[in-house]
Amino acid sequence: MLYEDDAVLVCVKPAGVAVQTRQPGQPDMESILKNERAGRGEPPEIYVVHRLDQPVSGVMVFAKTKEAAASLGRQIAARAADKCYYAMVEGEPPRKKGTLVDELLRDGKTNTSSVVAHGTCGAKRAELSYEVLEASGTRAVLRIKLATGRHHQIRVQLANAGMPIVGDRKYNFRENLCRTNRPLLLCSYRIGFRHPVTHRKMEFEIDKPFALS
Repeated sequence: MLYEDDAVLVCVKPAGVAVQTRQPGQPDMESILKNERAGRGEPPEIYVVHRLDQPVSGVMVFAKTKEAAASLGRQIAARAADKCYYAMVEGEPPRKKGTLVDELLRDGKTNTSSVVAHGTCGAKRAELSYEVLEASGTRAVLRIKLATGRHHQIRVQLANAGMPIVGDRKYNFRENLCRTNRPLLLCSYRIGFRHPVTHRKMEFEIDKPFALS
């Protein structure tokens, strides 16, 4: 746990744990936190206000009241909440800093998204910026900031740009060719938001969990 008060709870989601799940017997962050609150004799309400893909680790904020959930939800919808990520990718970006802008189309049957032509029915604009922190010629560690929040956005856009994430068996074809079983090296390392009650700016950050050396 990174922070907790009467309105919000900030914690780190481990890779492999879902935020929410309907699978019987499979733990998820919502039920874990509800059980923890109940074990302390508190009302077990927990409200999910944003998500991370199951294989992605990182910082998340949950609301403990409906009012806090509504406030945080508005901030996230308005892109007023900061969410930043680290990713280790195959290859080396041609520039030290860059912005990717694409149109993404989600396929609910396969639970994947793809980059499509502008004007494609149902597609949504996706934008992110990145900065290279480390590079070896064959791999690089990027710091990423989202300007939009689309399904599998970082994974799809980086793969489409020729920089698939190490360990991504959905969008990095090399992982399926070699069957490395490496974890997905994508982490939400920072989140910032206005406290729903005090309106104070709050920021939480964790160390980079992976490096080239």
